[in-house]
Amino acid sequence: MSTRIDKWLWAARFYKTRAQAKTAIDGGKVKVNGQRTKPAKEVAVGDQIELRIGFIDRCVIVLALSDVRRGAVDAARLFEETRESIANRETLRLQRLALGPTRPTARPTKRDRRQIHRLVSKSDPFQSDP
Repeated sequence: MSTRIDKWLWAARFYKTRAQAKTAIDGGKVKVNGQRTKPAKEVAVGDQIELRIGFIDRCVIVLALSDVRRGAVDAARLFEETRESIANRETLRLQRLALGPTRPTARPTKRDRRQIHRLVSKSDPFQSDP
């Protein structure tokens, strides 16, 4: 049995939709065995997948294949995260906690809002321009 990487990432619940998984793969945020990949790449048991979700990097080893999205318990059986990846995520979490909550000091100005809208419209390929 073989499974496409985009289907496997969706089935393992790393991304909510296959389209999001495909966008991440096309954007270079997913590597299989250290190499950039394409959405149609077939994954095998034992492959090492490095992925970035937001600002968090994860490195997982494929333990089982599935192209069907099931519950979180079943999805967790599809992969094992490496110890280095867990340690890196924990240090990042502690760093974010040390910074404390980051809240804006005041409401954004009209200029700030325009910059925010410009930034969001550039980074979100699914959002239509108003």
